Amino acid sequence: MKFLVTGAAGFIGFYVAQRLCEQGHQVVGIDNLNDYYDVNLKQARLNVLASLPLFQFIKLDLADRDGIANLFAAEKFNRVIHLAAQAGVRYSIDNPMAYADSNLIGHLTILEGCRNNQVEHLVYASSSSVYGLNNKVPFDTSDSIDHPVSLYAATKKSNELMSHTYSHLYGIPTTGLRFFTVYGPWGRPDMALFKFTKAIIEGDQIDVYNHGDMRRDFTYIDDIVEGIIQIQDHIPASNELWQVETGSAAQSSAPYRIFNIGNGNPVKLMSFIDSLEKSLGLTANKNMMPMQPGDVYQTYAEVNDLFEVTGHKPAVGVPEGIEKFVQWYKDFYRVK
Repeated sequence: MKFLVTGAAGFIGFYVAQRLCEQGHQVVGIDNLNDYYDVNLKQARLNVLASLPLFQFIKLDLADRDGIANLFAAEKFNRVIHLAAQAGVRYSIDNPMAYADSNLIGHLTILEGCRNNQVEHLVYASSSSVYGLNNKVPFDTSDSIDHPVSLYAATKKSNELMSHTYSHLYGIPTTGLRFFTVYGPWGRPDMALFKFTKAIIEGDQIDVYNHGDMRRDFTYIDDIVEGIIQIQDHIPASNELWQVETGSAAQSSAPYRIFNIGNGNPVKLMSFIDSLEKSLGLTANKNMMPMQPGDVYQTYAEVNDLFEVTGHKPAVGVPEGIEKFVQWYKDFYRVK
């Protein structure tokens, strides 16, 4: 088949494009290569993908309405895996307009491309941040997501609503995946593991928010990619018997599904840091700080729905995943 993977120079998009090519699919990857984080890292990922004969890269911004429309019309994709977005909870506090362009207009251009070109399945990235002020754990797709605490979270909830509308109006099968703290080799420099590793190696302080009293459902990249690859083969179908009053919020009478994709096993932040210190053989200089605006105390995914559909359960624990990241980091940045 022919796939469009958006955000192909990004962390998750890089791995997904790689896996699809390995399976024999043709992949067109797009990315705008913005400077939210080190463009050299994005280019290094693309250099790996460039060696795959089934991969083609096109530099393109999601907010380029004509560019996206022309791409869909020319390439006639079978399926779309939409992972591009302006990421980051804290960054959204100071740079709100970037999220409107990438996450709202950008998502709409993808939906329009799917509508006008008979795409058989759109899989897109949502986020665990949509659960906002929800304190009930584990987070279930049936829970309310009406109280986001960051603009980033609000845009991700909007993506789900927009997708449902297109599934309902035009019969486009859409599947939203709420990601839970993805980490691993080739990861994002703005994420805690990358920042902590760099700071500890260089002898700098690490900022530990809420004085370390936080828990995160850290999910290793291989488990995330396996879930994406599996779920894209499970195309949602319409269910005329579904009703708002009695049905799951993760489904619809339209061909629409929402899943959590996480580890299902939250880890204390201080335990996470302890595992990193052991892998590095170094002790972190910790700067204990209060909770930051937009942050939540805990994330914890209920993943039974995804397991029931795909048969995939996360397999990589935090100590093993951190060790693999540290090995990659030292190799990539030539740290002795």
